[in-house]
Amino acid sequence: MKKYKIGYTTGVFDMFHIGHLNILRRAKEQCERLIVGVSTDEVVESYKHHCPVIPFEDRVAIIKAIRYVDEVVAQDSMDKFKAWESLKFDVMFHGSEWRGTDLYNSYVEKFSTVGVDVVFLPHTEGISSTMLREKNGK
Repeated sequence: MKKYKIGYTTGVFDMFHIGHLNILRRAKEQCERLIVGVSTDEVVESYKHHCPVIPFEDRVAIIKAIRYVDEVVAQDSMDKFKAWESLKFDVMFHGSEWRGTDLYNSYVEKFSTVGVDVVFLPHTEGISSTMLREKNGK
């Protein structure tokens, strides 16, 4: 497994669960420094059309407390390349459920032009914030 210097991943991290922890742990295993972008409430509303159950500031506090995370930044745009322009990471990690989608195929292509790898990490089966929300009637 290649060891990267600076890794980056993003997420809403609403109703934090084992799947979130697995992504962060697997990402940190592959890089010296892990930066995590937490989606702002406004960003989530713009594409999911609902606000997270857990407010942004609380989600940031949860992610900051995790030992695998070296830095937390606000993800105030869905544009991952914009994030790279300011953070200069050399690998972006994302869940494998996005592999092969038009959006992530375009990220893989664009990031390859600046020497950034995109690594897809296995999705934890049987858990998601959406499932938790539906189970609890939220």
